[in-house]
Amino acid sequence: MRLVSALLKTLLAGELRAHPGRVALSVIAIAIGVAMGYAVHLINHAALAEFSQATRSLMGAADLEIRGPRTGFDETVYARIASLPQVAEASPVVEVEARLPGQQEALRLFGIDAFRAVAVNPGLVGQPAAKEADGEPQRLDLFDPSAVFLSPAALAWLGLKPGDTLTVQTGLDTVALRVAGSLPAAGEGLRFAVMDIGAAQWRFGRIGLIQRIDLKLAPGVDANAFRRTLPPLLPAGVAAFAPEDKLRVTATLSRAYRVNLDVLALVALFTGAFLVFSTQALSVIRRRTQLALLRALGMTRGGLSRMLLAEGAAQGLAGAVLGIVLGLGLAAAVLRYWGGDLGGGYFPGVRPTLHASVASALGFAALGIAASLAGSLAPAWEAARARPAQALKAGDEETVLRRLSTPWPALGIIVAGAALTQAKPVAGLPVFGYVSVALLLVGAILLMPRLAHWTFAILPSVRHAVPHLAFAQLAGAPGRASIGLAGILASFSLMAAMAIMVASFRDSVDRWLNAVLPAQLYLRTSDTGDTGFFPDAERAAIAATPGVARVEFARANQILLNPRRPAVALIARPIDKRHPEARLALTGPPVEPRAGEPPPVWVSEAMTDLYGMRTGERVMLPIAGRQVAFTVAGVWRDYVRQNGAVVIDLDDYQRASGDSRITDAALWLAPGATTEAVAERLRERLAQRAGHLDITTPGAMREAGLRAFDRSFAVTYLLEAVAIAIGLFGIAASFSAQALARSREFGVLRHVGVTRSQIGAMLALEGALLASLGVVAGCVLGWAIALILVHVVNPQSFHWTMDLSMPWRLLAALALALIAAASLTALASGRRAMSAGAIHAVREDW
Repeated sequence: MRLVSALLKTLLAGELRAHPGRVALSVIAIAIGVAMGYAVHLINHAALAEFSQATRSLMGAADLEIRGPRTGFDETVYARIASLPQVAEASPVVEVEARLPGQQEALRLFGIDAFRAVAVNPGLVGQPAAKEADGEPQRLDLFDPSAVFLSPAALAWLGLKPGDTLTVQTGLDTVALRVAGSLPAAGEGLRFAVMDIGAAQWRFGRIGLIQRIDLKLAPGVDANAFRRTLPPLLPAGVAAFAPEDKLRVTATLSRAYRVNLDVLALVALFTGAFLVFSTQALSVIRRRTQLALLRALGMTRGGLSRMLLAEGAAQGLAGAVLGIVLGLGLAAAVLRYWGGDLGGGYFPGVRPTLHASVASALGFAALGIAASLAGSLAPAWEAARARPAQALKAGDEETVLRRLSTPWPALGIIVAGAALTQAKPVAGLPVFGYVSVALLLVGAILLMPRLAHWTFAILPSVRHAVPHLAFAQLAGAPGRASIGLAGILASFSLMAAMAIMVASFRDSVDRWLNAVLPAQLYLRTSDTGDTGFFPDAERAAIAATPGVARVEFARANQILLNPRRPAVALIARPIDKRHPEARLALTGPPVEPRAGEPPPVWVSEAMTDLYGMRTGERVMLPIAGRQVAFTVAGVWRDYVRQNGAVVIDLDDYQRASGDSRITDAALWLAPGATTEAVAERLRERLAQRAGHLDITTPGAMREAGLRAFDRSFAVTYLLEAVAIAIGLFGIAASFSAQALARSREFGVLRHVGVTRSQIGAMLALEGALLASLGVVAGCVLGWAIALILVHVVNPQSFHWTMDLSMPWRLLAALALALIAAASLTALASGRRAMSAGAIHAVREDW
């Protein structure tokens, strides 16, 4: 055992000294893959943990939370629930997303009854600031209608201190609130404000309405059993939540996005495994005689396999350790300078702190080692089964991958991958979609030896020496060529698939924005928050503005259909029931309800997946505390709300709800009127209130939407670039190792009169031909993977569909760059093999 261990150390040290560059590339590739995966995991985990902690903090000691729609529900429900014998304490809460003039993000503001909240959620009870004269806190500030208390994070964010003024928008007006103190019990990084419940109802037009009730149950009351008795006592669209339900809904909001980012980050590690395979396979080919000699001297097959696997494990371990360190640094930098959102918009206002666990670090380190071992497995298995007597002879290198020449295992894997695309999601995640992508990649790579043989065997015969030698080499050694093809295929196919998917998504979003923005000018009371709205007088002033031919007003709201799922958006706007496609991006023909049927609604694609709503069906929606029947008249695409959205005609909504608030306006201009002139007239008519109004054109909204799209895909672009870089490393390492493995061949060619420049041209041509085949195969494979991403992974993850778009210019540019890089890399890698040592290498056969 000691002899084997000493021999292993000697061989490892010798390989590292002889070829430190290729070993370093393998280590770096594994390190980058581990670092990206670990950093994304740490950032997502930190953001989710902080968000979950914020949810727990806001619920306090409550056993249950009764929550309704954003518009609220009748406050008489509070008296009915608080009088139940099972309830020890009940605290009513008004909750709004308050828009702050000059700020991009809204401030979460709670209205509470301090006497009730102190027993259920004392963290929401403000601490009044001490008065300078006598140093005593002003307790009555808790009930002052102009007083507000801010959490430490909100004070730091807004740059305020007790005694300063906080300006909040309500309607198109503003309300000045005095910062009366702080909320010291608020969770770290949680930004919110608290004021008296009566003042909140008055200031924000919520008289008689509350958004939630926090319940603390009597001793001995089973929370789950009590919750099951509540639905008959609650209005439609109002439900009771346990703390774990709230956390589950919070996690569900971002789960698909987080999982897709994790998988994409691990693509770099997956590509790194192919780099290890290339370097290890070519290392085995180059050392085939040495390994056969070890077998002849008595080393067993198992011992040889363990030795080669130990080489891969050592590289994986070094890469894993380096990757964990890099991942920690990258995650800490992202959380410090950019927060934990990663462009997805799921954790606004959260500044999480890094929490690294030993278990997660060991898990990603194990993934790095496993990837390296996976890349070493096939070369080790083949080397251990080689016959020593045959392997000691020169010219036996091509037999290493001869077993892979049969196409049937590869075709079977590809068929299995294609079949898995029809599988349903698992727990709302496209697990089988990910597996099918991996199987297609593995199957295509295993098919490369046969594809290389078929392709290069039909190359035309030429008289010129250089192309003749290049063609003969590729046709006669398809197994060795396929090793170089593996890295090219893996990197380019994944690159092409991501490029096609992103281009398809972006083009679909662009067309969708053009379809849903038909007007020439748009007015919104707020891009964020729910405290802005158009009063009646302002709506009349907008409609009477010179240059405005027609105005359509809209209302955005939310309804709760399932307590275990996030709320669904309810959009009320004028819709032509005969031609709804004029306002909605419908996915199929609409259905016009017949006389006597309930009024129509149009649901987004997510509603069909999450709630099973189909065109022509009758559905019940909770509107203003009661269930109202509607007919699903069509399904439309929505790239904003992955949790579902329902569009209803504005008149139908106002009749059912009695809610006359308006939050958006679309303006069609009269002939000859310009958007600039009409916007200026609107500002003049609305006078001081125009500063609290967003006036924009559809072009600007489209540009903003596409910027938000690019921002949300920024991490995707980065991870894709990393995978491409690793693939290029693999190409360089592969060609370098192949050139050294062919030193005897170059020596013979030099002896028969072939010049070094001709050998260089031959290598450059081989690299270009291999890269061309890899690019063509990678483009086909990338297109197949893109089909899975577009038609399986995205619909199962985010519940929306898109049309396939091919970014031909980008793919062509990438293909040409890759072919040029492969050709130059092959030429550069052959310089060492074309040295004087290559001439003397033929002595081994004399």
